[in-house]
Amino acid sequence: MQDSIGIPACFSSSEKLSDDHSGVSRAGQSVYMSVYRTKVADHCRLITITWCKNLLLHGLSISVEGPEGEAQYSCKVELKPWYFWRKQGSKRFLVEGKAVDVFWDLKAAKFNGETEPTSEYYVAVVCDEEVVLLVGDLKKDAYRRTGCRPALIDPILVSKKEHIFGKKKFSTRAKFHEKGKWHEISIECKNRGNGDCVYGSVQPEMEIRIDGHLVIHVKHLQWKFRGNESVHLSKMRIEVYWDVHDWLFSPGLKHALFIFKPILSSTSLSSSPLSTQARNCESVEGFSVSGSTEFCLFLYAWKVE
Repeated sequence: MQDSIGIPACFSSSEKLSDDHSGVSRAGQSVYMSVYRTKVADHCRLITITWCKNLLLHGLSISVEGPEGEAQYSCKVELKPWYFWRKQGSKRFLVEGKAVDVFWDLKAAKFNGETEPTSEYYVAVVCDEEVVLLVGDLKKDAYRRTGCRPALIDPILVSKKEHIFGKKKFSTRAKFHEKGKWHEISIECKNRGNGDCVYGSVQPEMEIRIDGHLVIHVKHLQWKFRGNESVHLSKMRIEVYWDVHDWLFSPGLKHALFIFKPILSSTSLSSSPLSTQARNCESVEGFSVSGSTEFCLFLYAWKVE
């Protein structure tokens, strides 16, 4: 599958989020995106919160979907290490003529080596005197600071997207439900002969582990570079899709795509190509038949030589 995903390069004061793939080659860069669906400026829209980090800066960007998903309204916060930056502040931008305010407090934020904070912070998005989106654990502080009430409609977490980098092993931590526990995910592409995953090598294989347990083992990866399998985890079924074609057959800096989709007992997922499933996951209304939230985790694994 040829996926034309744009890679948000870490941004400086003079550059915007970039679709240039060369941005991902910067040493130590990581990107973490959370996509929510909620009501903003009288319409149901997607809000994307992007945390980006490289050796030079740490950045936060908030973007709101425009009319029919076309335009994007956004603001960014730069956390530069070499001079004082505003660890607490606010910014305003307009969405179809309506003011949208972003408030943040990162004074005591704990990152624990991650791109996204793990605790002691908040980021709030306000429109029409309502907090339409609030992330972080300092919720009381956020409401006190904004002086606004919670929105009547709760935001729905639609997807999380993460860009990870490695030579043959790719690791991350993720939740399959917003209130669930963290799980360790590792993906390793290897070869019995030389331990690498290269086109033309003998018997390339792929192993996917969750919390250290081998859940998927794909042999003869050169023939099974696209596929899906079901995994059972904590009384929940997860459909795992993969497309590693470009790892094996395309030169240069290329990514593989992995999708982890929790399946509720009241829903069923028909078999369809990975590209179709990816589009469906990103366009769901946020509710299953039973009223539970839908969610997809997208991992873009970039193979660095």
